[in-house]
Amino acid sequence: MPLYREQGVVLRTHKLGEADRIVTFLTRGRGILRAVAKGVRRTSSKFGARLEPFMVADIQCFEGRTLDTITQAETVGAYGPAISADYERYRAGSAMVEAAEKLAEGEPTAAFYTLLVGALRTLAAAKIPSELVRDGYLLRALAQAGWTPGFADCVRCGAPGPHTAVVVQLGGVVCEECRPPGAPRLDPGSIVLLRALLAGDWDTALAASERERGQAAGIVAAYTQWHLERGLRSFSTPRL
Repeated sequence: MPLYREQGVVLRTHKLGEADRIVTFLTRGRGILRAVAKGVRRTSSKFGARLEPFMVADIQCFEGRTLDTITQAETVGAYGPAISADYERYRAGSAMVEAAEKLAEGEPTAAFYTLLVGALRTLAAAKIPSELVRDGYLLRALAQAGWTPGFADCVRCGAPGPHTAVVVQLGGVVCEECRPPGAPRLDPGSIVLLRALLAGDWDTALAASERERGQAAGIVAAYTQWHLERGLRSFSTPRL
């Protein structure tokens, strides 16, 4: 069929010619989709604002040889303005959509789309600190990709926790017997926070101290970088 409809999150855009843009989406049914939005950079464009980063749109596209063309766009979730209006929310959202693009390449899965839409909705609502939303999303997205971290029992030998040493290369916490030299130790509350972020337990996450949030953010950044094989441009790694 030359025409089709999809729902997608706008991950990023870049200019094409004098008035067009190429829009990269994470869609519900097709995974990563890149399509041309003609004339959206003109002030007279009817749907330019609907195709900005962090927006969720229902789009109609016409299939092309190399790139499809967007012919209609209706807003499903207007999260872009609220996220872009605040620097910390914008930085967190940028890390989330950048990770989503890398993780969702290949086989399409609706779970990646649903997870990102929920995280952007939470971020835009501004009721939970941006760094917690970001770190919770990253851990769950990595788990969805098959890299679920372990923050309870030792990931090497299975010794029951709690443990406070973390080795991101092994996938989580390790016991004293398995701990390699130099492996960082976290406060017990930081491990509790990491488990809460992975589970989406916001009540527990919100009770964490600034120090615990900083330690957890460092582990999330390192774990993300390890599995993506490079850091996210929009994600500066905090110190442990």
